[in-house]
Amino acid sequence: MSTLSEAYQDLPLHPHHVIPLDFDSVRALPDSHAWPPASHASESDDRLSIPTVDLTDPDAGKLIGQACEAWGAFQVTNHAIPLDLLREVESEARRLFSLPTGQKLKALRSPGGATGYGLARISPFFNKYMWHEGFTIMGSSTDHASDLWPNDYQRFW
Repeated sequence: MSTLSEAYQDLPLHPHHVIPLDFDSVRALPDSHAWPPASHASESDDRLSIPTVDLTDPDAGKLIGQACEAWGAFQVTNHAIPLDLLREVESEARRLFSLPTGQKLKALRSPGGATGYGLARISPFFNKYMWHEGFTIMGSSTDHASDLWPNDYQRFW
């Protein structure tokens, strides 16, 4: 089996699939990001809620598999990760995404790459762009962190 990075080499992205919208410079909704209105079911319909998996449940592995197949995402409870660590990670994420766009672009994911700053790899599968930016880490984040904060990157990794 190949690595994710190797798999992505066969499906390179074009630069417009990598670079997120500069949210600070947008004055009007660009057509490229205007999605049609979604119809929402009532909040009581559990079929339309992202699954929650309790890691203390003996069937957690099975529930994770079902959530991934049905949704591609799930929320985790009872993970035993210390709250202080979660707060620290959130703080670093805020520090990263509050950087000016030009600074974040120093860690831009390459069209053939899997890690770094940019749009989600799934973006080309939709006819409109999503209102988000992301930072993908697999393995060490040292290279990208030192690009973003040459003198203060250790906090991030």
